[in-house]
Amino acid sequence: MLSLKKSLNILKKTNALLEGHFVLSSGLHSPKYIQCAKLLSYPHKADLICKSLANKIKKNFKKIDVILAPAIGGIVIGYEIGKLLKKETIFCERINGKFKLRRGFSIKKNSRVLIVEDVITTGKSSLECVLLINKSKAKLVGFASIINRSTKNNLKIKQKIISHLKIEVPTYKSNQLPNELKSIPITKPGSRFIK
Repeated sequence: MLSLKKSLNILKKTNALLEGHFVLSSGLHSPKYIQCAKLLSYPHKADLICKSLANKIKKNFKKIDVILAPAIGGIVIGYEIGKLLKKETIFCERINGKFKLRRGFSIKKNSRVLIVEDVITTGKSSLECVLLINKSKAKLVGFASIINRSTKNNLKIKQKIISHLKIEVPTYKSNQLPNELKSIPITKPGSRFIK
């Protein structure tokens, strides 16, 4: 099992854990941002974290037919977890602001689907994936992510989330920013803002 200290060290060494003033995909503001793409750009360092997450998934979900990852952030981690668990892995993409299955991907009726993300803050992207599962008349197995940075106040997912790391990072609505964040220029790193 990978310790919290070692995991955080990997995130810092790969520049995946950033500090500043960020507007997350959810629209919330935060003094920290976890850019898992930076972690995943070092496959040899991300390997330990992916294996740890895959082991947790195996312990918590006995039957999975397919892994669904939201683009863009979930694609690589979805692929890695699919490879480790030997499961079909597909991803959805935003078309006109809504997730769609493209590239010949489909979810078979009654299949058991696990949603895999890089980071979960509010769960909004994951819940959008659930709509695709429901539309296909498939079954949601659950949710998994490298990082779960949600709080009770901002999480929209009601089921348990299996994650490699649970990190407590404050988030704020734009009208409730602390003074120290107001003075720092805003960065919008999330993929929801990509046109």
